[in-house]
Amino acid sequence: MDLLEFKQRVLPARQKLYRLAAFLLQNREEAEDVLQDVFLKLWTNKEKLGACNSIEAFAMRVTKNLCLDRLKAKKRKHMVDVAELELELNSEGVSPYKSYELADSINKVQELVSILPEQQRLILHLRDVEGYTFEEMEQITNLTVNNMRVILSRARKSVRDGFLKLENYEAR
Repeated sequence: MDLLEFKQRVLPARQKLYRLAAFLLQNREEAEDVLQDVFLKLWTNKEKLGACNSIEAFAMRVTKNLCLDRLKAKKRKHMVDVAELELELNSEGVSPYKSYELADSINKVQELVSILPEQQRLILHLRDVEGYTFEEMEQITNLTVNNMRVILSRARKSVRDGFLKLENYEAR
């Protein structure tokens, strides 16, 4: 693989790799460092990339592993960063009250996602934020499709139930 092919096949995944790293590490500078490490690792092993079915999925796996290594080394617990998922409100026709209500709901969902187990947060992020298929996620996580479906279902149910509980509690 030469430089041009590397740029065409690997670099388009840059934003997804960065979002995953930022999501896992909760630190933009560390995410950028990991991204540089990922590209360096991929470039030094560029001859082996031709054997990969999906270079993007392989790069996501490398990113995930490097992030988890950093987290283990620091022995710190991370929380999900959904701040990147800003709610874009159309200024026309949205009252300040409705805008505040929607922002409050987003904050509640962010909190509920942050208390999910690590595996559920990861699967939820890959599927619902990044939009990966289960086959791509299988390559990234080394989990079976059925296992991921169960994990995703439990994560969504946990967030939904927690949100409904919060909403019903506050309505009283």
